[in-house]
Amino acid sequence: MLIDPFGRRIDYLRVSVTDRCDLRCFYCLPKGASPLVGRDERLSPAQIERIVRAFIRLGVRKVRLTGGEPLTRADLPEIARRIGAIEGLSDLALSTNATRLERLVGPLRAAGVQRLNVSLDSLDPKRFSAITGGGDLNAVLTGLAEARLAGFTPIKINTVVMGGINDDEIAAIIDFCGTQGFTLRLIETMPVGETGLRALDHYLPLDAVERRLASRYALVADDTPETGPARYLRIGGTGQRIGLITPLSRHFCATCNRLRLTADGLLHPCLDGLGAISLTDALQEGSDAALAGAIRLALALKPERHQFHQPRGKAVPFMAYTGG
Repeated sequence: MLIDPFGRRIDYLRVSVTDRCDLRCFYCLPKGASPLVGRDERLSPAQIERIVRAFIRLGVRKVRLTGGEPLTRADLPEIARRIGAIEGLSDLALSTNATRLERLVGPLRAAGVQRLNVSLDSLDPKRFSAITGGGDLNAVLTGLAEARLAGFTPIKINTVVMGGINDDEIAAIIDFCGTQGFTLRLIETMPVGETGLRALDHYLPLDAVERRLASRYALVADDTPETGPARYLRIGGTGQRIGLITPLSRHFCATCNRLRLTADGLLHPCLDGLGAISLTDALQEGSDAALAGAIRLALALKPERHQFHQPRGKAVPFMAYTGG
């Protein structure tokens, strides 16, 4: 088992397969930004499989594929198939913006991906395009419809709540998710990289959003066991679930159960990006013991809580690099 210095069991690995994205959400990826990881610097499917196997031997049971936008990587179904076949894995999930999901629903489902988280910050086509730097809302909605038909469950919608940008749409997004059977998760903006710091101009604590929702809906606490960062509520009389993810106003670091692997093999013990350890040297050495040792070294650096309030130094340059 992987136990960090503060007694937290680590059983969840987020694997960023690329830092490339076909959108430019202003809080995540700078406009005009170039990828930091060259195509020849990315971990191969075989290397990713080997790293994940090492984590599963150490007690990890849940893996999520992220980006950038993971669907921009042509060999993503192969990566998913390799990971999904590893004995001991109990959950393989994918985070995506869904712009390319329609044509990849079948291959991903066949490869073993079980659950989807889809980023959706607006249901207004013009506003969606403005937030995402030119994204096509219809492509996302089509991808979601195909994923639903293919049997992915649950499908979670991730909405970053931004004051003066999309906070007036929350009720509409709740109604949309209720109609489609999706689970909505509202997320506070996070100061990851320079773009994240600028996005704090639109920061809206979710406690304020919760009070606003309580005036419209009969909200009750949801006691369904969850291991993730969201605190869930239900809308009385409907059973619809709404998650609140509050990394700043009510941080959840005490229950953090995850590590993050970037596309170039850096293992990040925390989303704030400080203290990353490269696994590439251990991969080249070839022994499983070296790989396990590098993983434990990163684990030993995991802080008690994030340090978003501290100077960034050499931390993550933008959210797309680590996959959130």
